[in-house]
Amino acid sequence: MEAPGANPQDDLAALKAELAVARAEAARVRAINADLEARNALLELQNEKMRRALYGQRSERSRQLVDQMELTFEELEATATEDEALALLAAAKTSVTPFERKRPARKPLPDHLPRERVVIPAPCSCPACGGSRLSKLGEDVTETLEVIPRQWKVIQTVREKFSCRDCEKITQPPAPFHVTPRGMFGPSFLAMVLFEKFGAHQPLNRQRDRYAREGVELSLTTLADQVGACSAALMPLYRLIEAHVLAAKRLHGDDTTVLVLARDKTDVGRLWTYVRDDRPFGGRAPPAAIYHYSRDRRGEHPVEHLRAWTSGVLQADAYAGYNDLFRANRQPVPLRRALCWAHARRKFFEFADAAAQLKKRRKTTPVIAPLAVEAVRRIDAIFAFERTIHGHEVQQRRTARQEHVAPLVGDLHAWMVQHRSTLSRTSDVAKAMDYMLGDWAAFTAFLDDGRICLTNNCAERALRGIALGRKAWLFAGSDRGGQRAAFMFSLITTARLNDVDPQAWLADVLARIADIPQHRLHELLPWHWQALRTELPAAA
Repeated sequence: MEAPGANPQDDLAALKAELAVARAEAARVRAINADLEARNALLELQNEKMRRALYGQRSERSRQLVDQMELTFEELEATATEDEALALLAAAKTSVTPFERKRPARKPLPDHLPRERVVIPAPCSCPACGGSRLSKLGEDVTETLEVIPRQWKVIQTVREKFSCRDCEKITQPPAPFHVTPRGMFGPSFLAMVLFEKFGAHQPLNRQRDRYAREGVELSLTTLADQVGACSAALMPLYRLIEAHVLAAKRLHGDDTTVLVLARDKTDVGRLWTYVRDDRPFGGRAPPAAIYHYSRDRRGEHPVEHLRAWTSGVLQADAYAGYNDLFRANRQPVPLRRALCWAHARRKFFEFADAAAQLKKRRKTTPVIAPLAVEAVRRIDAIFAFERTIHGHEVQQRRTARQEHVAPLVGDLHAWMVQHRSTLSRTSDVAKAMDYMLGDWAAFTAFLDDGRICLTNNCAERALRGIALGRKAWLFAGSDRGGQRAAFMFSLITTARLNDVDPQAWLADVLARIADIPQHRLHELLPWHWQALRTELPAAA
């Protein structure tokens, strides 16, 4: 006979409850620590501004120092607010008291902005007793700052109160949901802030200055709060996009540098991207991209990023950090490698184009290598045919490659083997040949698989905007800032890949994400969202 309390189901439920409480406590501690770090950064920023105002010289260097401190503070402030929102979610179903940050009293929204009243309809009868003799007691007004291109306005959401003369019961419609705490900003304004920061690469301190010139003064703390809260709210969509990307049988992978603020200097971090784009072989799955951030470029990072990707083809450059993904002992199965012909062509092209050499080496006389010119000509012939089968189905591409491209590739290989023996070990053209001959199987994998592209340009295009935009924001303020940037880049780039306006999409998502059921959350993904918007006008 079982002893009392020995029911495994009861023990499991108790363990789950204890685990939930432990997670809520841990989230609360993280939120408190993040809040303290943000407060310290704010005090340091205020101290530097006062010291500069009293004793400092008006030099460009001191101005840059304040800018750096502001960028650091905005990342810490956004992190603190994001951790606060996550701690609140973790404590929702436990007895743990959620942590709430202390914030300064907010200033009222500017009086000169026009007001638009949106009145929530009151009930026609008393919900308590069903009586129809209702009398208005007053109303509560919630002001939300919203933005229309070239026009600012404040939307007043009015919730009227009524008292039932039969039972004296007071009724009032519930308050509307707002993505961020206290409901001071509308979804269109939040989408604009997010897109400006991560899509247009404009830091929050520059946005703050621009808004002030337009007559709306907002603090850096307030803007950073919104970024952190929106990041927590949009996380479910990122998880759906990540699952969609890792469900592909072929991915493009690449990385680029990003500076990360450290003590007295900056470290060179990395932003990694993995792109799913089946359109070159006629695939119907929508394109999408995910990004990851790391403090360095160790090979353990791509291994961790793709741990959940069980099998498929990874198209990337010859970076050795990917090698563990292709080892025979990888569990459950090794990935298949496909290298980029654009990278290989670039190594030859450097010694076949005089203008490029003059631009890169201004003080040296350009040297044109005939073997490099011939290699570029042969590779261009392969590229020319590849353009004719772009968008064809997998089997059609494979058949066409076997018939037309395989002979060109075979001739190129024989030609390189023949001339490589005549070149010295230190020859630059020989190094370019060795780059291809050293892993010829990965370069020719596309001949047997119609899904594989000839180049990895898809991933490079996904990183191009970051490479240009980082000149505006200079560096990430912290590791959490780099992770948040990778998260937002994933959403914005996926929207762009599906020909969706990222700002309009984010505005609609932020307005609807709280009300949509969990099983319908996929409707907010860019490709479903675009299809729905196209179908509605047609039906009307």
